[in-house]
Amino acid sequence: MTVVFDLGEVLVPSTGVLPRLASELRVSEDELAAAYWPPRKAYDRGDPAAAYWTAVLEGLGRTPERDLLARLEHLDSTKWSTLPPSSGALLDRLTRDGVRLCVLSNAPAPLAAAVRAASWSAQVVHLVFSADAALLKPEPEIYAHADAVYGTSPGDVVFFDDRTENVEAARAHGWDAHVWVDPETALGVVARG
Repeated sequence: MTVVFDLGEVLVPSTGVLPRLASELRVSEDELAAAYWPPRKAYDRGDPAAAYWTAVLEGLGRTPERDLLARLEHLDSTKWSTLPPSSGALLDRLTRDGVRLCVLSNAPAPLAAAVRAASWSAQVVHLVFSADAALLKPEPEIYAHADAVYGTSPGDVVFFDDRTENVEAARAHGWDAHVWVDPETALGVVARG
């Protein structure tokens, strides 16, 4: 069995990401969210980090300075690639149980690099990121691309994602897909296999 996890809001909750970035920029989380999310799809598809962070800063009425762009990119990638203890324990347990682990995430190139460098990713057999594939969930092609990378047939995959549209697209592809609840629920789904 191959178990595939999304990254954001599944393995890594967003609770620490926006507050840290908002603090760095001295804006409210709501102000940051209004500038952060609209250009994110293009960034996740592979647009350069400088273009994304420039759009975010301009959305906040700020001048994009090179040092600030680099600092924001680093903070964002570090926060989104740092697992909380509950996710680390989940991956440890599944690894001990002999489950083959993979990731499929809408994520920009800097975040993909940070995840690949994170120690926890050694437990993951394959990491598929939207920026590398120039595809986004829930586009059907990304699930076929992931199967090709993982070496799986659709019926071999159990998938967890926080977004219903991604789960529905994965199901249409033939994956056993589930809306993320928590690590305990995921362990139950995998145990029923």
